[in-house]
Amino acid sequence: MRGITVPPLLLMRKTLFAAILLLTATLAATAQKSVVDYVNPFIGTTNFGTCNPGAVVPTGMMSVVPFNVMGSDLNAYDKDARWWSTPYEHTNSYFTGYAHTSLSGVGCPEMACLLLMPTTGELDVDYYHYGSTYTDEVASPGYYSNRLTKYDILTEVSATRRTAIHRYTFPAGQSHLLLNLGEGLTNESGATVRFTPDGEIEGTKLLGTFCYCSQAVFPLYFVMRVEKVPTARGLWKKQRPMTAEADWDADQGKYKRYEGYTRDLSGDDIGAYLTFDTKAGETVEVRIGISYVSIANARENLYAEQPQHKHFDDIRAEGRSAWEKALSTVEVEGGTQEQRTVFYTALYHLQLHPNTLQDVNGEYPAMGSGETRQQTTGNRYTVFSLWDTYRCTHQLMTLLFPDRQLDMVRTMVEQYRESGWLPKWELYGQETFTMEGDPAIPVIADTWLKGLRDFDITTAYEAMRKSAITPGKDNPLRPDNDDYLARGYCPMTSQYDNSVSHALEYYVADYALSRLADALGKKADAKLFRQRSLGYKHYYSKEYGTLRPILPDGTFYTPFDPKQGENFEPSPGFHEGNAWNYTFAVPHDVAGLARLMGGDKAFVARLQGVFDAGNYDPANEPDIIYPYLFSRFKGEEWRTQHLTRTLLAKHFRNAPDGLPGNEDTGTMSAWAAFSMMGFYPDCPAEPYYTLTAPVFSKVTIHLDPSYYKGGDLVIVCPDADRSERIASVTVGGKPLHDLRIAHEKLVSGEPIVINMQ
Repeated sequence: MRGITVPPLLLMRKTLFAAILLLTATLAATAQKSVVDYVNPFIGTTNFGTCNPGAVVPTGMMSVVPFNVMGSDLNAYDKDARWWSTPYEHTNSYFTGYAHTSLSGVGCPEMACLLLMPTTGELDVDYYHYGSTYTDEVASPGYYSNRLTKYDILTEVSATRRTAIHRYTFPAGQSHLLLNLGEGLTNESGATVRFTPDGEIEGTKLLGTFCYCSQAVFPLYFVMRVEKVPTARGLWKKQRPMTAEADWDADQGKYKRYEGYTRDLSGDDIGAYLTFDTKAGETVEVRIGISYVSIANARENLYAEQPQHKHFDDIRAEGRSAWEKALSTVEVEGGTQEQRTVFYTALYHLQLHPNTLQDVNGEYPAMGSGETRQQTTGNRYTVFSLWDTYRCTHQLMTLLFPDRQLDMVRTMVEQYRESGWLPKWELYGQETFTMEGDPAIPVIADTWLKGLRDFDITTAYEAMRKSAITPGKDNPLRPDNDDYLARGYCPMTSQYDNSVSHALEYYVADYALSRLADALGKKADAKLFRQRSLGYKHYYSKEYGTLRPILPDGTFYTPFDPKQGENFEPSPGFHEGNAWNYTFAVPHDVAGLARLMGGDKAFVARLQGVFDAGNYDPANEPDIIYPYLFSRFKGEEWRTQHLTRTLLAKHFRNAPDGLPGNEDTGTMSAWAAFSMMGFYPDCPAEPYYTLTAPVFSKVTIHLDPSYYKGGDLVIVCPDADRSERIASVTVGGKPLHDLRIAHEKLVSGEPIVINMQ
């Protein structure tokens, strides 16, 4: 084939054009993308992640979530939503309204009430009938939208800290808004609703019994304002056929309606409706304010955060701006698009809980009593899922949002003053006593030992010591404390009493308390609690190489299977897991556990066997520390680096099933965020972190200068995308001789450079 000669001028033009194209592509690829746009709120909305894509601002009291877990005759979903622990499941498609005040990433049903549903055509207030499938879902931080296929209604929602705003674009004809106060995830169905003289709807909804704790019941107050005058309005109450035949149409199964009824109604399974004549494409905005103190406060919250001159697009823009600011605390460079989405979504999930509790006037319900108290400085927080979050979530808050973390600790101390005890799993001023242990202790101790000390440490220490030494009959946090104090362990008194899980949590709490006592100069307490923390050794069974339940007579429980519980069946001595998920959950004495197992090599081999045999559960809190334990042994650090990379790639993805399981109010995401940045808090109340292989070439954490004087925390890993093994680390140009770094050095402002092999 003959060659083709290109004229020199044309060749120059083609070369210049190619260079311009390359430069344009490079600039486009490297252009700064808004961090909000990396967030995918649909991550974790199936595979038991129990997250939802609803609209909320950071730590907001209000959330607005599509509710799609009530069934209909049109599909196979259960007709009772109350067995779900989430208002939204990605694989479902039957929408029955927007729920307000939902929890995200929890394992028990609660909240998700005040269901607001737009419809058209003949008025029907039965959700078996009025629900609709939907298309065109869109979600971003602070915003959610879909289109209801049954009615051709475009629905959009956004939120402020204490209020919600809805915008519905209706077709021409008769349209309705249905406020269902009976349904939701809560086990309580009682409510009160009233039309006010100026056209607002106000009322109270009873919530509670989270994880079936009958003591945790509390009211939610609301005010709803609609920006259009209705042509008709009314109330409804669900009637049972056997008690109200006169009000029940057995053929059509309709609810009794109260058109023209007096302006208020109380009872179970009640609701209100508004009817409008709408033009094609007409939008109607609906605003809802809430409070846990009073209707008056709900109205004040609504008027303060949504003044008349603000409309939907204004509120949405403010919410986006709030998320942009919060997420920009961390900047990453390098990594893939998928990794950035996973990372910033993790930071998003981190900030959904705990939640603001006080109203704009500072009032909030006191712990336990519900008495109205006043918050004068900072924020009062609620939703403390501490069994989950004490492990790594609060440690990430300490770094990224120290002001929030301090307010959370101050809240816990105030809750002690109000109720006599620190929280365990607190929900809107009520203690649910869910899960195990005494988990506020490691949170408070870790915060203090990392230098955040602007709280009443004297009262905090008093509270922690009280729960550690009070006998079990008078101790709601440690109900089996009598045996624990007398024997050093909790014997198994019934087949499914979770005794080993209880004790392991007490050991971690007592170790944290010993560290704090030592820092405060309380040497006798430090020695006492440190010794107690070593009681885990009682449970070690040489026969199985695992921890094993102990019977009241001091013998090991038999017959024993370390794997029992792996398929969610009851597991004697262990809560939500088995012996393999708990055996290595003693981060405060790794060396001691290794000696029990026969030495370092035997420990490493047995721990590696957990992963090789598929006994590691990435969604189970006690064992999420496991990958980092290898780095306690010289020459084995590579296992940590390999496992964290492998687990991230396998279990954390940009997909609805992109979490390994229950998010647990930010815990799974905190683990992922730490691991992606290249370090992890390896033991609560020890101000240290284990380094691992970051997925980004550069991470910059903009530390708050009010708390951290050294400047930004910068981690550089030039070859992060080429290797998973660390060759060396320098801090401020000086070599770090092991892969465990002190908190003080981490936040010193000296750049950390991780060189890969």
